[in-house]
Formats: sequence, structure tokens, C-alpha cells
Amino acid sequence: MIPENQLMTMPNDQYIDFRSDTVTRPTPAMRQAMMQADVGDDVWGEDPTVIELEQVLAARAGMQAGLFMPSGTQSNLVALLTHCARGDEYIVGQQAHTYKYEGGGAAVLGGIQPQPLNMTAFGGLDLDEVEQAIKPDDCHFARTRLLCLENTVHGKVLPLDYIEQARELTDEHGLLLHLDGARIFNAVVKLGCELQEITRHVHTISICLSKGLGAPVGSVLLGPQTFINQARRWRKVTGGGMRQAGILAAAGLHALDHHIQRLADDHRRAADLAGHLMKAGFELDQPQTNMLFINSGQLPRQALASWLDDHGIKADCLGRDSIRLVTHLDISDADIARAGEVFTAFMRAHRL
Repeated sequence: MIPENQLMTMPNDQYIDFRSDTVTRPTPAMRQAMMQADVGDDVWGEDPTVIELEQVLAARAGMQAGLFMPSGTQSNLVALLTHCARGDEYIVGQQAHTYKYEGGGAAVLGGIQPQPLNMTAFGGLDLDEVEQAIKPDDCHFARTRLLCLENTVHGKVLPLDYIEQARELTDEHGLLLHLDGARIFNAVVKLGCELQEITRHVHTISICLSKGLGAPVGSVLLGPQTFINQARRWRKVTGGGMRQAGILAAAGLHALDHHIQRLADDHRRAADLAGHLMKAGFELDQPQTNMLFINSGQLPRQALASWLDDHGIKADCLGRDSIRLVTHLDISDADIARAGEVFTAFMRAHRL
């Protein structure tokens, strides 16, 4: 255990950053792959590395085609714009990224109405409530067109049988099923399954490369070839056409080859950190993947944020209902031990 007075002298320019798995920096090997990438003009469909990334990820997901985009927000937006017309609606979770954290883009830019529902403890939607929310074919209502799920959501993994049941429901009612799979490989590693065991149940999926996989930029939207052809137009309309984007796609290809199985290390480190925090007296659930959430009801959050900042740790202490900590490529075992000491010292110093 580091003495408290030594904790106080920790230089603030050496941060351990738990805010998100988006803060990772490309590894030397990834930078090398980017530098050597074969490139062309992707708007003309001529970037060979982008084409390879789209084809490789589509094949892994059992989908016909893929479309590389700058961000997960744009990838989800393009999916919604392609699936839905103005006046249509999509059913989505209250805390889902596509509803809460993407600027209302579907409504603002597409005239698409969200129908938000409360989320279950495991991160899905109650399928009976989904069925009740589907609008009848009546001019008084928006036309229910799409069900949007997320996997993982707040670090929780959707069970395979749940996704299968969701697909059966959408088929029964003539709806489509889109999956925000920003962290889908965390789910794959946690479940010990192949990607196709999840994606075979959905019509389309957006997969982010710049979160746990550690690429600097990019997401890929996957689905049927006809869908991707239409989505390519919406990518252009929303400003997502890039030129020599193979430099970025090369990072994604490197991540797919080298950074998937290592997600298990992130999960283990999140569990180790949770153990340190619970021992120190913090209230939280055992994480499933790389995210843990501290119950902040009785905590002086501003004091904790300042304490962590003073001791070289960045965390999302003030922006959510709970305090979120995320492990990732740039978090080591030593960082976990260090963070455990800093959080423990906070509890002692504040007699909590």
C-alpha cells in the first residue's frame, strides 16, 4: 500500500484514464500497419484496404456487405436513415446509445420518431412491452418499422437466446432488427462464441473499431448488399465520404487480427478493480465485461473527482447517474493496483 502522503505527490501528467475505451492510442504495430496501407479514393470505391476491411468483417459476421464510416454515431444514424422513412418510428431503450447519446440525429435529420422503453436489468427490452409498443396500421400513428438493441450495453451482454427471441418477434410483426454492436466483440469474448452466433439473428449491425479494439477511428455497418448500397448514399448525404481512408481501415484490420482475444484481459482487470473497490467500501455490481459502475448515492462525487485528478486518475465521476470506470488496451495490471490504492485512500481520508 502506498502511503497517503506519497499518493498526494503523484504527478498529474501521468494519468491512468478510466473514462472510456475510446481514449486508447494506436500501438506501434498498428501505426506501422497504417503507414504501410495501400490506399485509393474510397468515395470512388477504389481504396483496397477499405474494401478489404469491409469484406473481412462482413464475412466474419455472416453478412453480405459492409460500409466503413468515421464513427459509430454516423454508422447507427445511416442504419436508421436506410431502414426508416420520415414518419416511421423505431423502438429503442431509454438508456440506449442510439436514443440518448447520439444527439437525436434520427429525429433531427431523418424525421424518424423514437419510441423509448425502459431497459431490463440485463440491458435488453422486455419483449412483451416491445410487442405492446408496436403501432397498429392506422394513419393516427407513426409506422413502427424497426427494433434497435445494443450489445454490450453498459458493459452487460445480451443472452443469445434473448436476441433470437427478439428476431422472432420482429419477424412476426414485419419489423427489422438493428443491433448497435459498438462493443460486440466484448460480448463475443465474454460468451466464448463466434461473431456469427450473434449476428445471424439481426438484419444489420454497426461495429465500432475505436473502442475496445483500439483503432483510432472508424465503425463498419454490415447488412444485406441492397441495404448497404442504399446506406452508401446516406453516408454521402451525412458527410461520411472519405478519400484515402485505407490508412484508417488498416488500423481496423490490425485490430481484428490482434486485439479481439486480448479483450479478456480488459474484463479480468475490470473484475480485479471491482474487487479493490468493494474491499474499500464502494458499492457496485461485479462487472461482466470492461465496465463497472459505482453507486454514487452516498458519495461526495465532486470531492472524489478532485481526489482522483490530484492522484493521476481520470474517471467519469460527474457525467452519469453512476460513476463509470472502463478498462481498455492502455490499462495495465499495475494501473489497476495503483487505482485500487487511490480509491482506498479516498475512503479512508473521508472516513467513508
